[in-house]
Amino acid sequence: MSEAAPGAAGARRRPAGRREQALRDAGRRKDEFLAVLAHELRNPLSTLHFALSVAQMPSVPEPRRAWARAVMQRQLRQLTRLVDDLLDVSRITRGKLALKKEPLDLGQVVQQAVAAVAPLIDASKHQLTVDLGHGPAWVLGDAARLEQVLVNLLTNAAKYTRDGGQIWLSACREGAEVVLRVRDTGIGIPPEVLPRIFDLYEQVHPAFDRSRGGLGIGLTLVKRIVELHGGEVSAASEGEGRGSELTVRLPAAKAAQRPREEPAPARRAPTRRILVVDDNHDHARGVGLVLEQAGHTIALAHDGASALEAADRFAPDVVLLDLGMPEMDGYEVARKLRRERHDDQGAGALKIIALTGYGQQEDQRRSREAGCDAHLVKPVDHEALLAQVAGG
Repeated sequence: MSEAAPGAAGARRRPAGRREQALRDAGRRKDEFLAVLAHELRNPLSTLHFALSVAQMPSVPEPRRAWARAVMQRQLRQLTRLVDDLLDVSRITRGKLALKKEPLDLGQVVQQAVAAVAPLIDASKHQLTVDLGHGPAWVLGDAARLEQVLVNLLTNAAKYTRDGGQIWLSACREGAEVVLRVRDTGIGIPPEVLPRIFDLYEQVHPAFDRSRGGLGIGLTLVKRIVELHGGEVSAASEGEGRGSELTVRLPAAKAAQRPREEPAPARRAPTRRILVVDDNHDHARGVGLVLEQAGHTIALAHDGASALEAADRFAPDVVLLDLGMPEMDGYEVARKLRRERHDDQGAGALKIIALTGYGQQEDQRRSREAGCDAHLVKPVDHEALLAQVAGG
């Protein structure tokens, strides 16, 4: 019997060893990510807790109550962005992120992104310089997703720049491309990290990240969204303490020719009879109070069976329907409401709006098939909710 050469056995062990190391690294990154996620959730929750405590104190003067309300709004927006980013990563990794492309001037997207990050820039005492070049920079893109790209880039620049630093943002056309650049005087990127800066859960400076917040998913989202637009993104830095520059290149598009729209005359929104169905009593009551303040007549139900009874008794024009209820879920409630009222989704029909924490494309498809006219994902801005209710 011949013996295997020692070198062959070693060669077999090396790939296996590399696979094991890769698995250990992946497990370590997952554990680190979960620890950071817990930290990122606890911080705004703790802030909300104390701001709410201040607002509830009977002897607190109005300026402090106003401060508490503003803090709660900021922390809720932060939590919403956190959840949205996590869901977007899930959609992208499964190839489920759909874009709504249209011709748009990137300068307008820049202005919206700058407005969104202005509180962070101001709080850090940074100086932000914006250069939009000469004339519009047209691309074929999804305005909301491109704003998300810019918000992530500007947030990173602000986070990785010590207070009182400088940030530059430019957008201009260069040949057949529109180029966005975000440059800062921040802590820079180590050379060994640059090649993997866009990897999922990668954190440039873990200790600094823990102090400033962040999940390590923002730049991954940036890269994937830019690639879905047919573009590319790159990062450059001269090293630690030397700042960094991130560059996005998108295919340029021709200017859109849009007819001039005359503003519609202002008119008072009609009041409606609205049934709010949600097994979370606090959420149902909160939605109901907002709608009552807008002049609507409200009824509440907290499970499927009582929702059907209330619909018979109350005869609503609109039903706001949670989908994830126990026993009879919202999909079944919607189907029964359509059947029992022999109701199609046309003019004058009962309007059913799903108001739910389930926001995937499959959830939206199921709600449409069950008979819902619209699908809103929690938490929804109350102005958007009022507009949806008034719209049909």
